[in-house]
Amino acid sequence: MANINLLPWRENLREERKKRYFAVMFGVVIIAAGSVFLADRYVRTEIQEQQARNDYLRTQIVLLDEMVAEISDLQERKQEISNRMNVIQDLQGSRPVIVRVFDELVNTLPDGVYFQTLDRVGDNLNIVGVAESYSRLTELMRKLDSSAWFADPNLRIISAAENEGFSDDAANRFNLNLSLVSPRDRDESNQPEINTNEVALQ
Repeated sequence: MANINLLPWRENLREERKKRYFAVMFGVVIIAAGSVFLADRYVRTEIQEQQARNDYLRTQIVLLDEMVAEISDLQERKQEISNRMNVIQDLQGSRPVIVRVFDELVNTLPDGVYFQTLDRVGDNLNIVGVAESYSRLTELMRKLDSSAWFADPNLRIISAAENEGFSDDAANRFNLNLSLVSPRDRDESNQPEINTNEVALQ
């Protein structure tokens, strides 16, 4: 007699496959969710570390800016101090020069000539004075030309001098412009140039 299996084996197999399918799907979902969570945590950690680096760099940049500003301030102070020192050195160096210039003006001043005003602008002198005669002016110009402290004298007659204490009617008021030079500079400019070719040949 043939055995007949009356159990619903097809339905049981289908249910077993369905349970297996849902178990696999559930496992896949769990793994995907875990992967997404781990990736999110990793990305957030990297972002936080990068933000910390950025904050550190900003802090260092602020410190460097302060240091640069301090260095610039120190350089400005150094330049100011250097300028003051140069001014002081120039003043100390020019004090004996002024004395020598006034002494030279007295030495070059002939009798019958006197100065009324003297103005200095840089290395230029402007003098207004009175001369007893043209011959006195000629003597003054000759002495100025031969002086080691003056150069380029330029004389201009302004007007006839009246009521200046001279008995001669030829007295004139004059305007004199001249430049100040150092005898050392004049000596250096007057030195002959050395021919390097001749030196090399010797």
